Amino acid sequence: MPLYEHVFISRQDVSAQQVENLTEQFSNIITENGGTIAKSEYWGLKNLAYKVKKNRKGHYQLLNIDAPHAAVAEMERQMGLNEDVLRHLTLRVDEHEEGPSAMMQSRNERGRGGRGDRDRGGFRGGDRDRGPREDRAPRQEAAATEAAPAAAAEEKSE
Repeated sequence: MPLYEHVFISRQDVSAQQVENLTEQFSNIITENGGTIAKSEYWGLKNLAYKVKKNRKGHYQLLNIDAPHAAVAEMERQMGLNEDVLRHLTLRVDEHEEGPSAMMQSRNERGRGGRGDRDRGGFRGGDRDRGPREDRAPRQEAAATEAAPAAAAEEKSE
């Protein structure tokens, strides 16, 4: 049977218990139609990138599904009818990930977290610690070298 990853977002008004009930309801649809739920993860209440049906936040839930297409299509149809589900996305995958998903892993497990090149000394708009340029004389010496030809010209004219 084909493998699917399915994520749905439910309204911010519903409780975590109601999200579990929704997940159970949709899981029953899959099992009644000959499929299985390999993994179910609740990712929590998260901010949405933009308002969806007047909601700024949503409860995210992941389901790893091993089921025929007809079972997944019926589950998606039921989600479209349910007013508590804001959005859903189903992807067909070659294999399911082992262990927790990327959303459930801590930053240290995912790799080097952080923002940009801050820790690596990336470009920040200047090079303040480089020191004076070597091809330019310091200001005092430059003033002295400019004054020297003028003084030599005065001596020649006298």
